[in-house]
Amino acid sequence: MTEPRPALSVVIPVYNERDNLTPMLDELEAVLRGVGRDFEVICVDDKSTDDSLLLLERLRASRPHLRIVRHNVNCGESAAQASGFRHARGDAIITMDADQQNDPADIPMLLDGLQGEVAAVCGVRRKREDSRVRRISSRIANRFRNTLTGDRIADAGCTFRALRRDALGEVPVFNGLHRFLPTLLRLQGFQVVEIMVNHRPRTRGKSKYGVGNRMWRGIVDCLAMRWYRARCVPANRCRPS
Repeated sequence: MTEPRPALSVVIPVYNERDNLTPMLDELEAVLRGVGRDFEVICVDDKSTDDSLLLLERLRASRPHLRIVRHNVNCGESAAQASGFRHARGDAIITMDADQQNDPADIPMLLDGLQGEVAAVCGVRRKREDSRVRRISSRIANRFRNTLTGDRIADAGCTFRALRRDALGEVPVFNGLHRFLPTLLRLQGFQVVEIMVNHRPRTRGKSKYGVGNRMWRGIVDCLAMRWYRARCVPANRCRPS
């Protein structure tokens, strides 16, 4: 018998988040049960060097909705999201981090925003619970990014989003995708909206991002997006009738 397809998929990249996984999944699942849709949670282990994968396998034994995708090499958050998208079966997809800084209580609000022609609802962190250096660098990066791409995204670094799965088929996969996904969808002709979401301080584990490992890559990515904007053909406007 074919297993019924869930209506909602939650895609979570995981890299060395062992201490966050159990409380994160407990909190997330309590919210998802209240949404009233069949769901699956896809954790993509990006070659963690701690016991994240082992713990996920243990947690799966008591969680039939939990699916694990494993990378054989560390590929980064964009690749982990893309792997999750390929395995997701729900018509709606939630993307979020594993570090507990995203608040699962905002998921119903994100899903409510997927109305009409809206293909993506992107979170904007109401109050950043990060260091002053990271907050300032993010503001500068957002302004630079918007100037080069011609887009207006308030918080490109927030990957807490609700997406329509059928809008992701024409999105190119590259290192940096997770920061430019709203712009890519708009360039493909899809409607993207932003809403305010909660942001919580990290209490376990260490952040994987800093100014040093994002600045130059971000500049190159922005230039590539400027080129793509001039060359892309909106997918949802060029389908056969």
